[in-house]
Amino acid sequence: MTEGTGPWLLRRAVSLSALAIALTALVPLGLPLLLLAAVVDAVLCARLALTRTVAMFAVWIVCEAVGVLVAVFIRVTARSRDDELTRTFALQWRWASALLDAACALFSMRVDVRDGECARGGPVLVFARHVSVADTLLAAACLSRPYRLRLRYVLKRELLWDPCLDLVGHRIPNAFVRRNARDTAGDVAAVRALGEHLGPDDGVLIYPEGTRATPALRAKVLAKLDASPTVSDAQRAAAHRLAHVLPPRLEGVLALLDAAPGADVVFLSHTGFDRVRSLADLRRGALVGAHIRVQLWRCPRAEIPAEREARIAWLSTWWQRIDEHVGAQG
Repeated sequence: MTEGTGPWLLRRAVSLSALAIALTALVPLGLPLLLLAAVVDAVLCARLALTRTVAMFAVWIVCEAVGVLVAVFIRVTARSRDDELTRTFALQWRWASALLDAACALFSMRVDVRDGECARGGPVLVFARHVSVADTLLAAACLSRPYRLRLRYVLKRELLWDPCLDLVGHRIPNAFVRRNARDTAGDVAAVRALGEHLGPDDGVLIYPEGTRATPALRAKVLAKLDASPTVSDAQRAAAHRLAHVLPPRLEGVLALLDAAPGADVVFLSHTGFDRVRSLADLRRGALVGAHIRVQLWRCPRAEIPAEREARIAWLSTWWQRIDEHVGAQG
């Protein structure tokens, strides 16, 4: 989806100004805020949860500023479009990996990846579970960083208010889609375009659930599926069997499968971020000592059905496997 000059100019004026103000305030206020947070944590016996959160927020501000400066530097010094694209992809995974590494250090987290080699070699379509804003960093750290996989992302449009993501995200092929939009044709077309012309180092990541799963949202989604005359009984039954994840939305997934006929599919499941759905959860210490378990599976293209209904059943089977993996981790 494209947008007019006015909206993106206004958005960047606001977001970059806010970043400049935050960075300027961080210098004199950072240490006093950390000390104040430590005092609050001591009184509440909160395992330094607030202190860790304040420190993580400071790291995010610095990463944002560095990312913006590097993005500008790349634009000015790039020798060609291909050179700019290669360096911008590297900036994307290094930026996300730096944030995840900082979170691991500050919150005493650990991340274990099983069968990570599934992500080696493209083209691939990555269908990932989504439960927290923090899990958006996993693919860069677990797939792009070790295997130099150049991932294109399907992301919600609200993330464009992140200034670094706004700059970098428009230079490489990404699709920023509207959640809960009534007219989805344009967004589906943008997603489909990401799957075109994928090379041996390329991939596309989409969150088939469309949003972060919660029990209340799951009940709402199931009620909507039950009331829809276009949903088959088999789809309803598959959706009701899921206990931990939302049933996948089909439009974007099927569009990518059509657009990238030579791509394998990598499924990414994870646990450990389930308790962190908001900043309040972070402040309460839900992430302290978390063990993030990541599991990857790769499905060869030859095993993916060509017919639509068979593809839906195939996707339901795999999504049930992810649901069982989540349940098995407790």
